[in-house]
Formats: sequence, C-alpha cells, structure tokens
Amino acid sequence: MNNIFLLVPVFLPIILGITSFLIPFKNQKAHNLFIAISIIISSISVWYSAIQAPDSTLVILTFTDTLDFALKFDGAGKIFACLSATLWPLTALYAFDYMKHEKHLKMFYCFFTMSFGATMGIAMAANMLTMYLFYELLTLFTIPLVMHGMEHIHKKAARKYMAFSIGGAAFAFTGIVYLIVNNANSFVFGGHIVNPEDPTVAVILFIFTFMGLGVKAAVFPLHSWLPSASVAPTPVTALLHAVAVVKAGAFALIRLVYYSFGTEFLKGTVAQDITMAICIFTILYGSVNALKQPHFKRRLAYSTISNLSYITFAVTLMSRAGLIAAFCHLLFHSVIKIGAFFCAGSVLHNSKEEYISRLEGLGKKMPLTFGFFAIFALGLTGIPPLCGFFSKWYISLASAEEASALAIIGVIVLLISAFLTAIYMLSPAIKAFFPAKDSTNDCKAKEANWRMLVPIGICAVLCVLMGIFAQAPVNLIEGVLGI
Repeated sequence: MNNIFLLVPVFLPIILGITSFLIPFKNQKAHNLFIAISIIISSISVWYSAIQAPDSTLVILTFTDTLDFALKFDGAGKIFACLSATLWPLTALYAFDYMKHEKHLKMFYCFFTMSFGATMGIAMAANMLTMYLFYELLTLFTIPLVMHGMEHIHKKAARKYMAFSIGGAAFAFTGIVYLIVNNANSFVFGGHIVNPEDPTVAVILFIFTFMGLGVKAAVFPLHSWLPSASVAPTPVTALLHAVAVVKAGAFALIRLVYYSFGTEFLKGTVAQDITMAICIFTILYGSVNALKQPHFKRRLAYSTISNLSYITFAVTLMSRAGLIAAFCHLLFHSVIKIGAFFCAGSVLHNSKEEYISRLEGLGKKMPLTFGFFAIFALGLTGIPPLCGFFSKWYISLASAEEASALAIIGVIVLLISAFLTAIYMLSPAIKAFFPAKDSTNDCKAKEANWRMLVPIGICAVLCVLMGIFAQAPVNLIEGVLGI
C-alpha cells in the first residue's frame, strides 16, 4: 500500500462530516444513512490501513529540517485506531435511535464524524507535534457535542471542558517545545532522551507534560470536567468515557513515556514517583466518589476516572509488562464502559429515570438492558472469566514485578478499588432485579429497541469472549507492539 493512503482514515471522516452538514437532505432517514455509510467506510479504511500500512512515514508538511507534520501507522497506533474504528459504528447505530427526537442533528453528526478523524490523527501521528495538533483538534470537535443541548448546564459543562483541555494543552506544550529544541531524536516517536544537559529541567517538563496531557485522561486534580460533561447526550458520553477523549489522553501518555521521553531516562527518577503517586490516588479517589454518586451517569463518570488511572498507573510502571497491561486495560475497559454507558442511556431514554434510587424493579420492564449491565458491572469489578479481570490481573503482575513501595501500594489500592467497584456497579442491577418489598416505581418504562440493544449486546459478547480467550488479545498486543 502506498503510504499516501494514510491520509484517508484521518481526513475522510472530517471531509464527510462537513459534507453531511452542507448537503440538504430530504429527511432525517437519508441523513442517517449518509452518516452510517460515512462511518462504516471510514472504519474499513482504518482496518485496511492497519493491515496493509507500510513501515514508512508520510510527511505532509515540512517546517524545518527536524520539524514536520507527518503520519505513521505503528503498532501502538494500530491498537488505538482499530479499537476506535470498531466502537464508533456501534455508537452511531445507538445514536440513531437515542437522538431521533433531538434538535440540531446535522450539527451533531457533523462533529460526531469529524471527531472520528481527529482521533485517527492522534493514533497515526508520527511525532509529538502532529499528535498535539490532532489532540487540540479533537477538543474543538467535541466541545459542540458536549454543549449539544444548548441549555445553561450544557454550556457550562462545555466551557469547563474547554478550559481544562486548553489549559492542559498549554502545560503539555512546554514539554513538546523542550523535546523539539533540546532533544530532536525524542521528538519522533520511538526516539528517547539521551543524556540531557539538565536532567532536572527535563524531569520538571516531563511532569508538566504528563499532567497537561493527563487532563483528557482525567488525572487528579484535573478531572472535574469529566463528571460535568456527563450532561451531554449518552452517545457523546459513551465516546468521551470509552473511546475518543479519555482514551486519547491515556494513549498520549503512553506515547509520552514509552515513545518520547523514554523509560531509560525516567525510570527511578522523582518524575516516576510523582506521576505514579498521582495515578494511585486517582484510582482510589474515583472509586470512592463513584460510590457516593446517586446519579446513574455521574457514577459511571467517576468510575471512568478511577479506571483510566488503572491504565496510567500501568504506564508509570515504565516496564514492558506495564506497557502490555496498559494496552490490555485500554482495550478491555473501552468495551465494558461503552456498554455500561449504553445501558445507562437506554434506561434514561426509555424510562426517563436518572437516579439509581429510582431503578427499583425496572429489571422486569427492561430485562435485556439490565441483564447486559450486570455483565458489564461484573466485568468492571474484575470477576473471571470476564475480560476486566485479566487486564487488572496483568496490571497487578506488572506492579509485583517492580516490587517498589509505590508499586505495592498500587496493588493494595487496586484491591480496594475492586471492592468499591463491586458495590457501586452491582447496586443498580440489584435494585433493578431485586427491589425492596416496600418499593413503588410506577414509571412507564419499556425495553430498548434493536438499534440500542444490538450495540449493547455486541459489547457484552465481546466482554465475555475477550475474557474466555484473554490470551489471544494479549498475544495480539504483544505481536503488534513487537515486544
């Protein structure tokens, strides 16, 4: 395959998204068909590129001898891109039913489709500058999705998301400039810092960059935008929490640690200790706050904060095992969490109930939705043979290999978090299927239709199969990464 084809997965969704907004469709059905075809074609182009991509770099623009805007599809990028390309069409199908009574749908699907392209740009970036540009483009494309409802609460959430994202980008930019100016070799992914002139400055700027990119990964204390953004429509929150934004943040941190600054320089420094401690605290903080949340989607939002830090904690172990564990949880958590959000959105859409206390007895009216949610709850808790168990197991093994004080504390926190996860994830399903004797819930709920249930069911099946055959995706990750 000619490497010029690398442009297609990135720019085709952006072009099609803009086109969908400009074409005067006769009705919403025709518009949805265009969006569906656009997403499917874009997804196919991603998978084709991942399979056929040459091991070469496509330079789009050259700024200086060492600075360019370029694409390259390496192993890490393939994992992230193919995950997104698999879950995006499912989200689109779900959105066709969930959003059918909403306004401004042309604008919604325009940015929904363009966000796909920006996410592919992050996955396929050949260097820090290219990734940074697409990282910011993703922020701009997703802000309108967060504020879609156009009420005060939506605009407030969008402003908060924008402020945190742009502020984080400013922090991250300092480290990127440092890499460009002082360590040109580490600017391109795969190069590492070698003997920096001032190690202290390099460590400080790494921490700045880690926290800046960590905004999208909801690292404490830069996390509060994520629960606020749960006011967005469920197809948006599903993407924010499972694929596009937060996983882009986790992926960017993987790039920063393993493919840019390099573990040879970072491991054993105060930079590793500080970032690992922050991630460990975020795991516990997110779990505790999820337990306290009475609102269904906000509970899942705080759960995302906790589970994202499972990934970033594995990243800060700065080992081969840590990298594999990080990608395992990035993959498995995406499938579980997007399914859980689909279920929460189905409940909201078909029963109008938002609070967990109001779910009493809804299991009889929505048995498939809550049955699938129970699978996701067990998977996120880490109950074998579901896939969530194995990614947490690999993170624990990677931590045990390090045998440092912080790594051992991390394992203990993982166990505590698993216990809290069991409580806050299983309680909605228990309330739905086993209501209290004196409970009275007369809401007129009904089961979701096939456009919602098919994506939920596919995610549930994947959760089970990737657990039963867990070694297959682990082997695939190892093979694709070449480690």
